[in-house]
Amino acid sequence: RTEAPIILSSPLLLQIEIMTGRSIAAASVVAVISVIGTISVLPFASCFTATTTVRSLALSNHRRSFFSTKATGSDETELQSSLTSASSRIEDCKRTLINQCNSHKLESGYSSSIDSSVRNLEQLGEDLGFGQASSVSGLLSGEWDLIYASDDITRSSPFFWAFRRAFPDNSDQIFGITDAIPEPIKMVGPATQEIDLDSSSRGTFVSRVKVATLGGVATSIMTTRATIMGAEGVDGLRLKVETTKPEESTILKKLGPLGELISSNSQPFPSGEALEKVAPGSSEIVMVTTYLDEGLRVTRNKDRSDDDVFVWVRVGEFSGGNTASL
Repeated sequence: RTEAPIILSSPLLLQIEIMTGRSIAAASVVAVISVIGTISVLPFASCFTATTTVRSLALSNHRRSFFSTKATGSDETELQSSLTSASSRIEDCKRTLINQCNSHKLESGYSSSIDSSVRNLEQLGEDLGFGQASSVSGLLSGEWDLIYASDDITRSSPFFWAFRRAFPDNSDQIFGITDAIPEPIKMVGPATQEIDLDSSSRGTFVSRVKVATLGGVATSIMTTRATIMGAEGVDGLRLKVETTKPEESTILKKLGPLGELISSNSQPFPSGEALEKVAPGSSEIVMVTTYLDEGLRVTRNKDRSDDDVFVWVRVGEFSGGNTASL
């Protein structure tokens, strides 16, 4: 594979030392920067339906008063009407958001209208009690497609969240080097995440971002694997970044059996370990999910909760977007 990261490593190392005002072990920094260079230069949906499933009934003052007294027929009718109205408002808000995301190019980054719709959904969900308690709802597990990113698509990967922690003052300048590479030299997307969470909020997390160069002639999937260490409150998960590796390289595939041999024997880069050598604790990040139901997920980086937002839809069975009330 192309070793452009090695070419870039020396000036980048000097740049980082100048910006941080301290000497950094070359091996650790070059290794971490190489991952970013690799991501940049290596060869590498529809609207939700309005159908709603209400899974829990005890949130509003009206619901609590209903369950604390003997129910009558009129109480049940009024409660059902209230629930239908609440879920309908959530579905309308989701529909607006999804339509906006579908009309917005994923690689275009921030959109003020989408940001406003996301915040409306977050607030409405909190007020009405829908899509909350994501860490313990049991709905996070599964495979998710990214449909909106307020920043570069690669920033959906926890590796980049951890990188910001390792270089809090200089990460934006470093990212700018690769972000400045224009299409068609570099194209990014789609992005997916696979979450496997057990009842104790522990498990595994896999982030995959497709990166293409030369107009799509050469592609690979930059894959970051992390360990889910546990819940942080009712809407956060603590992740520890472990490894990063380019997978499914079309260049290697063209080499036939030799390419398959190289790919199968290529070890993932221990990105978490490298980041820890730069700044202890930096490999751990907190992913906050501010809205979650069977089909839709809104996620933020806790360190940049006011700036970064990512909207995901579930792949497969629940892509209809049924609303969950908790």
